[in-house]
Amino acid sequence: MKRASVLFLVPFLLSPALADSRRPVLNQNDRYKNLELFQKVLQFVEKNYVDPIGNDALVNGAIKGMLETLDPHSNFLTSDIYRDLKIDTSGKFGGVGIEVGIKDDVLTVLVPMEDSPAWKAGIQPGDKIVKINGESTKGYTLSEAIIKMRGKNGSPVVMTMYRKGWTKFKNFTLTRQEIKIRSVRSEMMEPGFGYVRLASFNENAAKEVKKAIDKLEEKQKLKGLVFDLRMNPGGLLDQAVEVASLFIDEGVVVSTIGRDASQKEVRNAKKGMARKDLPLVILVNSSTASAAEIVAAALQDHHRAMILGDATFGKGSVQTIIDLGNEMGLKLTIARYFTPSGASIQERGVVPDIFLDEYDSKLLDKAKIKRDSTRERDLRGHLINTQTVSSRDEFSIQEFKEKGIAKPIKDKKDAGMTEDDDFGDMMPIKFEPKEDFQTQQALKYLKSFEVFKKLKNE
Repeated sequence: MKRASVLFLVPFLLSPALADSRRPVLNQNDRYKNLELFQKVLQFVEKNYVDPIGNDALVNGAIKGMLETLDPHSNFLTSDIYRDLKIDTSGKFGGVGIEVGIKDDVLTVLVPMEDSPAWKAGIQPGDKIVKINGESTKGYTLSEAIIKMRGKNGSPVVMTMYRKGWTKFKNFTLTRQEIKIRSVRSEMMEPGFGYVRLASFNENAAKEVKKAIDKLEEKQKLKGLVFDLRMNPGGLLDQAVEVASLFIDEGVVVSTIGRDASQKEVRNAKKGMARKDLPLVILVNSSTASAAEIVAAALQDHHRAMILGDATFGKGSVQTIIDLGNEMGLKLTIARYFTPSGASIQERGVVPDIFLDEYDSKLLDKAKIKRDSTRERDLRGHLINTQTVSSRDEFSIQEFKEKGIAKPIKDKKDAGMTEDDDFGDMMPIKFEPKEDFQTQQALKYLKSFEVFKKLKNE
């Protein structure tokens, strides 16, 4: 094996129930017996399978199958997948800007990245990807799906989608591009009350968030801040620690524990960066994942912020990528992470202090179709693919209905549709502070806090 690099807390999308760190390691005799069994099966298949098949394909398939019995984030990286992982942002390859998982045996959108081709087309979390370029995704592994969606910048890809409430599938023709995320947006909602949205934890996340807050305070000291982490899929652990350090200057931010519980790594807040007295509300939803969950959980445990919205995604694990040589790699879950209070958010997510829907409850009955959500707990352990790519069965609308994924619509008008439009609102999800219901509710809480503070000082 060659060098290993650790990926912390990134919902990386390459594959498939949590490995039990207490499982004993096989002794040498048991291992040899199992290898002998594998060798027998391999030889028999090579000699007797109805069609000729190469040894490499069988061995790679066996390794892939072994890792798919673990968790959604452990994966064997064949040469084509591993090569793609190592490609930098030179513009050679592009994508459509979505993170995906497997839910109810169907390839499902976890989150579209803001300003990406998928986001601009109106693709939403929970949407089902039925076909890619006319080929059914039934039986796809996540790695297969990613390869299909990637390609040269400027090249088209046709994605056939299904959304809860639709009566038929819809084709989206997207143009692949290098995904450049506008990480931070900010504005002053009202005098003294600011809004900062962080879309991902890239290498400059903390610096950009600090810069945004500094800019808001150029004309007036902030009385409160709404920090929006909705639909943030995560990113770098170091940046999660630094972003948390903008609001707390001591104490644990996150700890990680691997198979050996004695090997515990603790990350503490960095001193000298924090605005300790700035009232803070953090917005989260089911697509808030990984590094974003670390920040929300840390500030909640330190009683530094009010968390408002919906329970988060629930990814509480750490992965490492190991170079196996011959342009192949291994992505393996090696640890779980824990909040400052010692809690694990795996499957559970960060539970907000105040649950709040995306829409005003008075408008929910008139809302078109409430967006479906997919969390870590919804991702299946592994996929069983018994068919070749070319002969896979295709999904049908009836199959979705039978599984309960879709419910029939009695009246298109009730669903917010017209006779000419079976797809409802296809506009991208936008978080405009002055129009967004959750943001406005967060502002009300901040203003209430300001009133109570004044009363206390009188």
